Amino acid sequence: MQPFRLPRVLESFARHLLRAGFECHLVGGAVRNMLLGMDPGDFDVATDASPEAVTRLFNRVIPTGIRHGTVTVLYRGIEIEVTTYRSESGYADRRRPDVVQFVGSIGEDLARRDFTINAIAVDCATGTIVDPVGGRADLERRVIRAIGAPEERFREDGLRLIRACRFAAQLQFEVAPDTLAGMRENLDSLVGVSPERIRDELLKTLAAPLPSIGFLVMADSGVLAVVLPELDACRGVEQQKGMHGLDLFAHSIEACDAAPREAAEVRLAALFHDVGKPQAKRIDKDGVVTFHRHEEISAEITRKILGRLKCPTGRIRSVCHLIRHHMFCYRPEWSDAAVRRFVHRVGIEYVRPLFELSRADGAATAGVVSPPGPDLAELAARIDRIRAEEHALSIHDLAVDGNDLSEEAGIPRSREMGVVLRFLLEAVLDDPKLNDRERLIRIARTFYRERMSRP
Repeated sequence: MQPFRLPRVLESFARHLLRAGFECHLVGGAVRNMLLGMDPGDFDVATDASPEAVTRLFNRVIPTGIRHGTVTVLYRGIEIEVTTYRSESGYADRRRPDVVQFVGSIGEDLARRDFTINAIAVDCATGTIVDPVGGRADLERRVIRAIGAPEERFREDGLRLIRACRFAAQLQFEVAPDTLAGMRENLDSLVGVSPERIRDELLKTLAAPLPSIGFLVMADSGVLAVVLPELDACRGVEQQKGMHGLDLFAHSIEACDAAPREAAEVRLAALFHDVGKPQAKRIDKDGVVTFHRHEEISAEITRKILGRLKCPTGRIRSVCHLIRHHMFCYRPEWSDAAVRRFVHRVGIEYVRPLFELSRADGAATAGVVSPPGPDLAELAARIDRIRAEEHALSIHDLAVDGNDLSEEAGIPRSREMGVVLRFLLEAVLDDPKLNDRERLIRIARTFYRERMSRP
């Protein structure tokens, strides 16, 4: 068997350790990915050198986890995480080991890892693959399998339940039956896992080619009911007959698949855009199902979910805004003023993401991702023309501001100023030619005098 070919930068890095008499093994996801023909991503190295020895060998070293034997070396423009061979025991907090012991061999180090496909190493001295737990065979079978007894691995760190789902989505693998059974039996291991760690795994799942694979594993294992109970509540909820052949959960994860992979906020919006339908669902006396105001309910539920996961405020705001407006329905008979009002209501920065969400929603309904329909394409063209003509679409686009209204129209700086500015914007949305400084000052002065000033 030919030696494994390492990236040149890693060969150069390894020589420093090897010349000093230490071992050096490439481990983890980089090995897995390269064996699959994928980009290696980050480089993780395991060695018998102590963190102090590594620090002496390289110029730029960050003590990222030195208590657990890990440092990060900055080498030729990349970061390489270097960990001394170790074993672990005792996980009182179900995340970090209570006891870390440095060990003498790569085999002992690999035995402590989570899944077999992540426990393959390459000896940087010889290019020999080290595979003590059958990770290469599981790569060929396209299977995610816990190392040893699954219940022990999941009790050590509850996040591994979600990691199994994430790897299933990223690699499009199946979870081995015994590992899946171990997940079902150890759901309580998720208790105490920080929201931030859960969030990060979910975002990695969303960035996979087909996030639905991961969410299906979550549903099958019971992880979904613990981590995203609101989405789990969509399972088995039927929609209008003749419109959707899928239940709400299946529709939601297929919409997520159809959203652009690089657009995390659109994928989040697609995943949760109908999460309020179980609450909104009504059946009238004729058996007709409706979901009145489900977009508003979905946005509010999503705000709570993302808040619970400690997502940044800006991301929460954007995702909820997209969900709240995803039910827009353009008609060619819209006037230009109606198009301008639509852009004002949605926000010009949200127009493209909203169209992407609409396409993903439609793809999950129709079963195929297709180019924008004629109506959506027409709306996009009309918006492009309006933007090219520099029509005012927000208060900031008006030819006047608060200073102008105060100094030229005599309007006090108060709540009334905001009312006047909104009135001017409505006028300009109706007729863009009114967006002239002198005209707007005259309109503002008249509006304030006749409708707002007190005798």
